[in-house]
Amino acid sequence: MAAGNVVISGDNTAVLRSIIHTPGSERFYVGKVKIAYLDPPYNTGADFSTYRDSDTMVNWLHGLRELLVHVRALLATDGSVWLHLDDSQQHRGRMLLDEVFGPDSFVSTIVWQKRTSRDSRKAFSPAHDYIHIYAPLGARAWKSVRNGLPNEGGFSNPDHDPRGPWRSVPMTAQAGHATSAQFYTVVAPSGERHEPPPGRCWTYSEARLRELLSEGRVYWPRNGAGRPRLKRYESEVSDLSPSTLWTSDFAGDTGQAKREILRQFPGQAVFDTPKPELLMTRIIDIATNPGDLVLDPYLGSGTTAVVAARSGRRFLGIEQSGQVLDEIALPRIRAERRTDVARLSLT
Repeated sequence: MAAGNVVISGDNTAVLRSIIHTPGSERFYVGKVKIAYLDPPYNTGADFSTYRDSDTMVNWLHGLRELLVHVRALLATDGSVWLHLDDSQQHRGRMLLDEVFGPDSFVSTIVWQKRTSRDSRKAFSPAHDYIHIYAPLGARAWKSVRNGLPNEGGFSNPDHDPRGPWRSVPMTAQAGHATSAQFYTVVAPSGERHEPPPGRCWTYSEARLRELLSEGRVYWPRNGAGRPRLKRYESEVSDLSPSTLWTSDFAGDTGQAKREILRQFPGQAVFDTPKPELLMTRIIDIATNPGDLVLDPYLGSGTTAVVAARSGRRFLGIEQSGQVLDEIALPRIRAERRTDVARLSLT
């Protein structure tokens, strides 16, 4: 197997086992997967057009555990596993992740708003899924290799500051641990006098405020009459830590996912449970960098591979149904910037 993009038709556990034991696989796959995204059947008992989502609980747990063991062998030291499950199975999935990767590998759990419409057939209308994230490095060390979200809101440069775009932030802090030097009267350019708000103090001492004024780093609202605010430059701001709550506005929903499929396959009932491209974009952007290897052992409609190709990542996808792979996933992948992809089969 080569280092490029590959999709394989076959049982995912058998495929991963074969890759692990293939001579030379350590060059491209073993220890090279930066993210493994797993969206397994949820064992709901439902019959979908492309698969039957029903098994005994013992078989379901055994199969997922065995797959996770093989994923662990392929995962890079600084890689991560993202296991996507619904409300009925997520707690069992988390127990398996604890067993295979160890509880210290737990990073976080994302709650994704998968739908905005209401299903009144059930006692509660299900609106979310869970995505458990585990990383061998552990949460603290993995934070240093994952990507944050762009911190790009509210920057402008109305005064043509040569240091570039900025936004203002308050110059007060909670007073609980303040020193006496943080309590004083500030006189605005208009002559208006300001004390810290009740329960708060100035962030900086009076001497430090004078330095900031001389550096041109203080903004006075209300045409020079308001409380001082610090100019925080875009170049000084680090990325934001991702939140654990992903709304449909932030990461798309299942309705959006189906519309994306129908745009390429109009009028066809092609796949029952696709994931939106925006959801996969968020995941891949956070967990990988261009050139990294993305693994999806439940490739389905191919959204993971489509997004990986679009963002300059390599991908390895596995799909049990050759029909789904050939009729849905591959056409979607190859339509994405004419992506080159090798199609293999393990029977």
